[in-house]
Amino acid sequence: MPRLQPLLHELVTSVAAPTMVLAGPDGQIRAAGVQGVFHADVRVLSAAVLLVDGREPEPIGHADQGAGTTHFVALARRLDPRVRIDRTRTVTPGRIAERIRLTSAAAVPLSTIVTVELAVDLAPIEVVRSGEATTPVPPGDGLTWARDGITVTAGAERAEIDDRGRLRWAVTLAPGTDADLTFTVRVDDPSAAVHAPTRSRDWSPARVRSDDRRLGRLVARSLDDLHGLRLADGADVYLAAGVPWFLTLFGRDSIWAARMLLPVGTGPAAGTLRVLARRQGTRIDAAAAEAPGKILHELRRQEFVLADGLRLPAAYYGTIDATPLWISLLHDAWRWGLPEAQVGELLPHLEAALSWLAGHGDDFLAYRDSTGHGLANQGWKDSGDAVRFHDGRPAEPPIALAEVQGYAHRAALDGAALLDAFGRPGGDRWRQYAATLAERFRAAFWLDAGYPALALDRDGRPVDSLTSNIGHLLGTGLLDAAEERAVATALGGEAMSGAYGLRTMSALDGGYAPLSYHCGSVWAHDTAIVAAGLARAGFGAEATVLIDGLLTAAEAFGYRLPELHAGDARAALSRPMPYPAACRPQAWSAAAAMLMTQAVIGLEPDVPGGKVRLRPLAGAPFGTVEVHGLSIAGTPVDVRVDATGAATVSGLPAGLTLD
Repeated sequence: MPRLQPLLHELVTSVAAPTMVLAGPDGQIRAAGVQGVFHADVRVLSAAVLLVDGREPEPIGHADQGAGTTHFVALARRLDPRVRIDRTRTVTPGRIAERIRLTSAAAVPLSTIVTVELAVDLAPIEVVRSGEATTPVPPGDGLTWARDGITVTAGAERAEIDDRGRLRWAVTLAPGTDADLTFTVRVDDPSAAVHAPTRSRDWSPARVRSDDRRLGRLVARSLDDLHGLRLADGADVYLAAGVPWFLTLFGRDSIWAARMLLPVGTGPAAGTLRVLARRQGTRIDAAAAEAPGKILHELRRQEFVLADGLRLPAAYYGTIDATPLWISLLHDAWRWGLPEAQVGELLPHLEAALSWLAGHGDDFLAYRDSTGHGLANQGWKDSGDAVRFHDGRPAEPPIALAEVQGYAHRAALDGAALLDAFGRPGGDRWRQYAATLAERFRAAFWLDAGYPALALDRDGRPVDSLTSNIGHLLGTGLLDAAEERAVATALGGEAMSGAYGLRTMSALDGGYAPLSYHCGSVWAHDTAIVAAGLARAGFGAEATVLIDGLLTAAEAFGYRLPELHAGDARAALSRPMPYPAACRPQAWSAAAAMLMTQAVIGLEPDVPGGKVRLRPLAGAPFGTVEVHGLSIAGTPVDVRVDATGAATVSGLPAGLTLD
C-alpha cells in the first residue's frame, strides 16, 4: 500500500518553538501518525499513554491555556464514575511538563495504579510526514534515550521506573481528596538548526474591542499563537512558518508574517530581515536554487527528503517571490518607524536583492526547477498542480506568476524610495524598471474576460483561470484605478468570494476542488492580503465580505485559524470544513488577524514622511472598533472607530501629523 501523509485536523497542538506537541483530543500521545513531541524537526517523544487501573481514561474535553499549555479532562469510570482526571501539559523550548491530577468525589477510599508509557523514536519530521514506519529507540540508564547527538531525558517524582520506559505510581484517594503526579521530558540537541528566543516579548500586546466580538477574540488568540511560534538567530527573532511541518525559517512565510505584524512593532520585521540577510545568496548553485542576492526559501537541519521524490538541501532557495517581498518588508518597516541606523545596515543587502531582480533583464520573473527533485512551483501556491488553465490543464514551466510581477513592481518602487532617502544611486533606474514592467504586464497578462491571467506558461500563453493571485496585485502600483476595479469585480463574485473567505480558484474553473490544496480552498493569509488591498483601493464592501467570512471561519476553528480550510460555499454548509492536512497554528494565518484589523481601521503611517493616514472601512461594518497598544516608531498608539465610521487616534509620536 502507498504511504500516506498523516492527517492533522483532529489533533491538539501545544507549541513553544522549536518544541511542539501533537496529541489526540483525549491528551494521549500514541505511536501513530504524527502524534508526538517534536523538537527542531525531530520527534523526541513518540508516545505518552496514560492508564488508570490499566485502562485509558474516558475523555470529556480539552481547553487551551495559551499556545504552550493545554488542559485535558477525563473520567476513570471503571475505577469509579466520580473520579476525575485533569491532565495539564505545558511546553517550553526543549521541555514538556505534565501534571496529572486525580480527584475523587467517591464516598469510600479508592486505590489504583497509574502508569504513563513513554516511547522515543527520534524520527526526522520528513520521515513522519511521509507516513513511513519508524523504529523505537530503547531507553538507556533510567529514562534516557540518545542517538545522533540528541539526548532525551524523562523524569518523574515518586514514580517507579521500569526498563520499558514506563512510569508507575500507586495512588490512594480518600473521599474528597486529590493526588498530583508529575513528569517532565527534556531535550538536549546541540545540532539543531533553529533556536528559541531569550526575550519574553517582541511586539506590543495589542488589544481589540469591537461590537463584533469575533475580531478581538481572533486577535488575542492569534498574538498568543505567534508568541509560541517565535524562533531566534542570536538576538534576532523571527516567526517559524507553522506546526508541524514548517516549524523553521521560511523566507516567504516569515516575511509575510512580520509584515502583517508591523502595526504592533517593527521588532519581528527587523529580526526577519537580518536573519534572511545573513543567508542571502552569494553564488550560483543549481542544486540549492541559490543565486547572488536571492533570499532563502527554507532552512532545515539536514537534507529534506520526502517519499514523493522531493529532495531539498538543508538551505534551499527555491522561491521566486521571497526576494522582492524582502525588499518591501524593509521599506514598510522603515515607514512604520524602524530606526534609520537599522535600515542603513541592510542597504547593501537591498542593493544585492535589487541586482537579483535586474538579473532577469527584460523578462518577467519566472521559475523552473532544474534539478527534477526541487519544488515544481515556487510561488506561494507551491503544490505541483497549483498552476492550471481554465480547463484544468497544468501549465508547463518556466512559469511567470501574475502576483510575482506585482511584487517585483512594488519592490522596485520601494527600493527606489529607500535608495533616494539614504542618498544612494539607482532610484531612477528602478522607477523606470517599474514603469516598463507595468506596460509589459498590461500587454501580456490581461485576458478578454476582463482580468489578469494567473500566469504565463513556457510559451508565453496566459494561464486563464481566475484565482486569488490577482488580488495580490492590489496596492503594488502595477494596476491603474480602472484595472483595480476590474480585479475587485472579478474577485467579488460568488465564484470567488462565496466561501468562508476568498477561494484560491474560482468555482467555475475546471481545476476547482474545495478540498484541494491550492485550487479552490481558502487560505487565511491570502484572504487577508486581498481584503487589505481591496480596502486600501476603496472597495470596502468587497473587503468586508472577505473579512466577515474569515471571522466566521475563525469562530468555527476556536479562533486558531488553520493554514487553510475547504472552499465550500457558505450557502451550502453552516460552517467551514477543515482541510485535514492543514498546519495549525500557522504564522501567516495568525498574523492575518492584525492585517484584517489594520484594514478595518485603515491605519497607514509614513514615519519618514511625517504623516499618518487613517481611513477606516466605510459604514463601520464591524461596529465600534477600539485598538489599544499599536506601535508607531516604538510609541504606543490607540485608534478608535465609532459606529458612524468616525475615527480618532491618540498617542502619535511627536512630528507626525494625521492625514
